[in-house]
Amino acid sequence: MVQELTGYRVLLESAIRNCDHLQVSKEDVEKSLDWEDTSTKQVEIPFKPARVLLQDSTGVPAVVDLACMHDAMNKLGSDSNKINPLIPVNLVIDHSVQVEGSTAFNNMPVVPPGSGMVHQVNLEYLGRFVFNNEGLLYHDSVVGIGLYTTMIEGLGVAGWGVGGIEAEAAMLGQPMSMVLSGVVGFKLSGKLRNGVTTTDLVLTVTQILRKYGVVGKFVEF
Repeated sequence: MVQELTGYRVLLESAIRNCDHLQVSKEDVEKSLDWEDTSTKQVEIPFKPARVLLQDSTGVPAVVDLACMHDAMNKLGSDSNKINPLIPVNLVIDHSVQVEGSTAFNNMPVVPPGSGMVHQVNLEYLGRFVFNNEGLLYHDSVVGIGLYTTMIEGLGVAGWGVGGIEAEAAMLGQPMSMVLSGVVGFKLSGKLRNGVTTTDLVLTVTQILRKYGVVGKFVEF
């Protein structure tokens, strides 16, 4: 069995840190602790990621929603500066030729065009590994609009691809529903023979995992 259950450590730490007995309850923490039993029963817990990753083509609608709330606050005579994401959000512009309003919201930096593709930027620049929030240290974890988000797991950072509604809810401080799934351990040993490339290795591992059936599960190496 796997020695380091990284995925469940992230879920458990998040549940403990965000336990407010309202959105995240004591029972949710206990479910995460008892993952060996609950993982066979498709039990759900609320999960709050450390950050959100958006791409221009799919992330702009979420920004538009924030802008609409911003305008609504102005029309009501209230402080529109209060309309900001509650957790760090990165918008990566990797297809558009220009971007405006990159400083419109706090807690939401925009990566301009020409910086690279979103998954590359996430791997090389945005991944934090450990967050330091006024002395409180906790795991980096990210949800993003697109399957490319999971590439960050190559660096040991938990990442999930989600839909726009889930990403926007996370931006506004709402937890996303996370199924406590099983864990599949994969052990690599030995070394590659001459002429075998790392691409060959990756494709072989992928083929093995697909045959085994790992959709919706944590895979630990």
